[in-house]
Parts: sequence; structure tokens; C-alpha cells
Amino acid sequence: MCPENPINYACLGWIYHHDYWLGNTKSPRETLDKAIELAQKALAMDDSIAQAHALLCPLYLSKREYDKAIAEGERAVALNPGATSAIVNYADTLRYAGRPEEAIPLFQKAIRLNPLGPSYLYRQFAAVLRDARRFEEAVSAFKKAIQLTPDDIIAHYGLAATYIMMGREEEARAEAAEVLRINPKFSVDSYVKILPYKDQSETDKVVNALRKAGLK
Repeated sequence: MCPENPINYACLGWIYHHDYWLGNTKSPRETLDKAIELAQKALAMDDSIAQAHALLCPLYLSKREYDKAIAEGERAVALNPGATSAIVNYADTLRYAGRPEEAIPLFQKAIRLNPLGPSYLYRQFAAVLRDARRFEEAVSAFKKAIQLTPDDIIAHYGLAATYIMMGREEEARAEAAEVLRINPKFSVDSYVKILPYKDQSETDKVVNALRKAGLK
């Protein structure tokens, strides 16, 4: 019989995490708690597993436990400074905690490590730039993500919101049309439920921009 492997628990935890974020579960809270349980089980066996700390970072973020999320992100990056997923999760947590300017150099490092993608690197970087009110740079990064993955729906609705914030409504509506082409059932209400901004006004800005772009 094979001995228990902490990496396996961490990997399974990531699956639960993705189910939560993609809305593939009827019990989001239970799915989130199960992912945390698996990550903690892995770390109980070996606290030096960067992958498990990197997983706890977005999980605690989803629970709005920002200090815990930031601490796990810092730990993951310290354990594996070259792990793109750890860097991105930590940077995203800083962004949602209201510290986008601190997240920017982290994304720049991740992109230096992976200049050819994946697209989520550029898409998430773009969102950080938008939150830092660096709109032109955000547009360029969103377009890079779409160039790498044309049907990246998150990049399309991110770009739509950014265009609205820039007063470029016609271009925003074109991006909203792309969102509905990719997923005709896209719902702003469903999307907003998983947006873990610490500052509610940031959530409101994104939601209002998406609605102004023509999404419901």
C-alpha cells in the first residue's frame, strides 16, 4: 500500500478550488471548506510544500480572511520564488485587499518568468493595472491575454469594464458582445458573488461598468 503523499492532498485541494471559482458546485461553502481542509492536511504532513500554501492564499481570500491570505501568499513565494502560480495568487490577494500598486511588480516578475503566457498572467495583470487606474496599460495587457487565448471570457469582460471606466462605451459594448458569444448565459450577478474585494466600492465600480457595457 502506498504511503500518504501530501502533494496529492494539495492537488485535490486545487480541484475543489477550481470547482468553487468556476461555479461547478451546488455547495460553494462546503467546497471551499473542503479545499482548505485538504491544503491543511498536506501542510500537517509537510509545512514546506509551497503548492499547499499557494492554495490556501486564494482560499482564505475567498473567505475574506485577508491577513491569512496574504501570510500564506508570502510563505508560498518565500518557499518557491520561481513558482508563477504562487506569485500570481499572492499578487491577486494584494489587489483584492486594496494594495494593487504592490501587486504590479509581482506580476511583472511572473511575466518575466513566463513571457509567452499563459493568458491568465496578462489578464490578471491587466485587472491589477485597472485597479491602480493605469487604464491604457490595462487595455494592452487585456489585449495580450486575448491574443494568446481569443475565447478568454474573463479577459473580455475585464476589458469591457476597463473601456467603460475610460469612457470608451462603443468598444466596451463590442467586448460585451464577445462575452455573450462565448457564454450567452453570462450573469453579472453570479460573477459578483465571487469577487472578493475588501473595499465594496471597488466591486461596485466593476459591476456598474459591466452593466453599462450591456451585460446583465
